[in-house]
Amino acid sequence: MHIEQIYTGCLAQGAYYITSKGEAAIIDPIREIKPYLERAERDGVRIKYIFETHFHADFVSGHVDLAKATGAKIIYGPNANPSFDAHIAFDGEEFKLGDVVFKVLHTPGHTMESTCYLLKNEDGIDNAIFTGDTLFIGDVGRPDLAQKAASMTQEQLAATLYHSLRTKVMTLADDVLVYPAHGAGSACGKNMSKETVSTIGHQKQNNYALRANMTEAEFVKEVTDGLLPPPAYFPLNVALNKHGYENIDVVMQRGMRALTPKEFEIAANETGAVMLDTRNAQKFSEGFIPNSINIGLDGQFAPWVGALIPDLKQNILLITDPGKEEETLTRLSRVGYDQVLGYLKDGFVSWLNSGKEIDTIKRISPEEFANVYKNENPLVIDVRKPGEFAAEHVDGAKSIPLDYINEDLAQFPKDQKFYIHCAGGYRSMIAASILKSRGWDNFVEVLGGFAQISKTDVPKTDYVCPSTLRKA
Repeated sequence: MHIEQIYTGCLAQGAYYITSKGEAAIIDPIREIKPYLERAERDGVRIKYIFETHFHADFVSGHVDLAKATGAKIIYGPNANPSFDAHIAFDGEEFKLGDVVFKVLHTPGHTMESTCYLLKNEDGIDNAIFTGDTLFIGDVGRPDLAQKAASMTQEQLAATLYHSLRTKVMTLADDVLVYPAHGAGSACGKNMSKETVSTIGHQKQNNYALRANMTEAEFVKEVTDGLLPPPAYFPLNVALNKHGYENIDVVMQRGMRALTPKEFEIAANETGAVMLDTRNAQKFSEGFIPNSINIGLDGQFAPWVGALIPDLKQNILLITDPGKEEETLTRLSRVGYDQVLGYLKDGFVSWLNSGKEIDTIKRISPEEFANVYKNENPLVIDVRKPGEFAAEHVDGAKSIPLDYINEDLAQFPKDQKFYIHCAGGYRSMIAASILKSRGWDNFVEVLGGFAQISKTDVPKTDYVCPSTLRKA
């Protein structure tokens, strides 16, 4: 038996590849299936099962394309009702893979079809549990995403999750390995660890939601407390995962169309496409196509695209570093953005060499900002998440999280100069590009964000541990 976690950092997502005696199973695959096919061929195994823990909201699964390519059976737990051919398992059903067995543990609460898969080794002993979004390392799945589909409140879903965990998961032996679908950085939970594997025993000792003496009422209160609204693309990805999607090869072929600066400009004007620049913040600030939006590949690219471009059918034109076009397309497809019409041939330098108009973002160093703060009493806008802001921030700063910038644009003044920052510069450059594209030109972005500002003498609020804030 072999278990491999295939982790996609941009999505903070773990897929799993399990083999035994010439057969393989994939759990929660991401959309591009080529790596799974190549790995199975290299190992000389046949992919027999594709286990889905639930209808994912934060990424498009590769289950449909993978099943077509391999003939493997897609397995969901009870309550799932997909539009494509799949086996809907019953609670306790077992699936044999070589010399090992997967047992279905229906664990509703995150969603009503949420299911864990318990792996029994060659000796029939419980070895590992693949928990999807039911149980994370340090957290549990948020219970607010499936309210509409389940016709339940988040409190009712949380109560359901409480019982699923205590009757199906916490009863397992302490040495059973825990393999979740996500780690820190995912919006599917609020307190996830950077660790991506644990044990049942360790989680019972260290996960706030698995305290032995925790009542249902306490669980519901703590799990629902402090939940931020989910990204707008979540329900759209659920629909794709439930009803199917366009083949990824078709998506890639359409998007890999190289456009000259003239062709790029015409396409932007004729289609109303979003011009998405994926270069890093520094390169973007030094020069970019007017009205283009910067979301860099060097950060959590796909989730931020999902949070800030609300329509999956939105036409997109790409500006990338040369050689990064295919990677960008792949990462967009992972969250369902399939309408990429092409990319700027040879990158931004071709636009620059064409003599066409460019724009820039004004940035200053943390030291320059400290001097401004001391002498000008400036308006400072912090675009980090509310929890980051509450933990510590520049004294007098205003919080406008990037997550909701499209809804909160009116909070940014147009008649007063202001300074924006995030934690390290990635998110504040995204915010700066959006503001520029909407007509703001009265702001300055602080290089290095709060991480560097905190090293200066700029006054800051007293630090409060985020875990203390969550428990308050």
